[in-house]
Amino acid sequence: MIIGIDGNEANVNQRVGVSVYTYQLLSHFQKKANKNLAFRVYLRKKPLSDMPQQTEHFTYCIIPGRFAWSRIHFSLHLFKEQLSQSLPDIFFAPAHYSPLYCPIPLVVTIHDLSFFPFPDEFLKKDLYKLKKWTEISVRKAQKIITVSKATKKDVMRYYEVENSKIEVVYNGFQQKKAEKSKNDVLKEYRLKKNNYIFYLGTVQPRKNILTLIRAIDELRKTHPEMKLVVAGKKGWKYDEIYAEMDKRDYVVATGYETWEAICSLYQSAFCFVLPSLYEGFGIPILEAMSCGAPVIASQTSSLPEIGGNACLYFDPTDHMQLVEELEELYDNDALRSRLIAQGKKRVQEFSWQKSAQQTLDLLTS
Repeated sequence: MIIGIDGNEANVNQRVGVSVYTYQLLSHFQKKANKNLAFRVYLRKKPLSDMPQQTEHFTYCIIPGRFAWSRIHFSLHLFKEQLSQSLPDIFFAPAHYSPLYCPIPLVVTIHDLSFFPFPDEFLKKDLYKLKKWTEISVRKAQKIITVSKATKKDVMRYYEVENSKIEVVYNGFQQKKAEKSKNDVLKEYRLKKNNYIFYLGTVQPRKNILTLIRAIDELRKTHPEMKLVVAGKKGWKYDEIYAEMDKRDYVVATGYETWEAICSLYQSAFCFVLPSLYEGFGIPILEAMSCGAPVIASQTSSLPEIGGNACLYFDPTDHMQLVEELEELYDNDALRSRLIAQGKKRVQEFSWQKSAQQTLDLLTS
């Protein structure tokens, strides 16, 4: 059997979100490749040096093209493979978009549909593309994978897809130990252990960072030493968020950081807060738990499903409710210890190995 995969999301230098998902699945698939189960990974450019190594049964197929790659260049290539009778047996699109022309069974992963409840937070051209091409993928696919039950419900709601067509396969998370000294990271950003609240994610409106900033403004009235560390690359409409952060000397914006630095920031944080208005999964919750940080998250979308009883939750539209949760965590050492312990237990339920195997089982069934 040959499984074709769109590997472009993994073939980038700074992997977050869907890029991490695609990269991790490819890495595990490469280890599973054998004479009875081969993988053909399609890319628009040569694989980066840290991509899974090509083997006899795990190969890369480079199809140049920048504009409308999946719609034009890749679709044309699949047509050529069809003519030469060299098509894979099934095609897996791990990041929403399927090729316009796909003469073989198709499985697509839908990570979230945030563009439906929050259309104003996307550029018009991006919004059109997301809605239109996700719909095409959903209609063409024989099977749809979602990364949470919450996203499955959204796909059924917005695209009227039958329950039986959708399978939930949870993400894993990157459980690594920091190689960089905690003291080095704290020194670099002039931080002290337990004296900052940590946020990790793309800087864009849907992540609700302004509500987090308002909460820290209020918290600092009683805890003036507390800082806020915001790590993550700039996303859509980041200007207003950065303008507010720049007004406050207690906010440290690191930009995109290495995993070693991120892990150290998790480990030394007073807590990790994910205030998003919508998340298809929320991998940072699990990363924070694995590093021993107590977690506070929005009571919305997939986050309670992923965090379980190992998080505190708040209404993401009410910054004062977040302040109350932070104050409770500040005053209650037993609660803090319980959240850390429950978090360590919770993360054992998620792994990339498990996610890859469940995905592979679906592709080969």
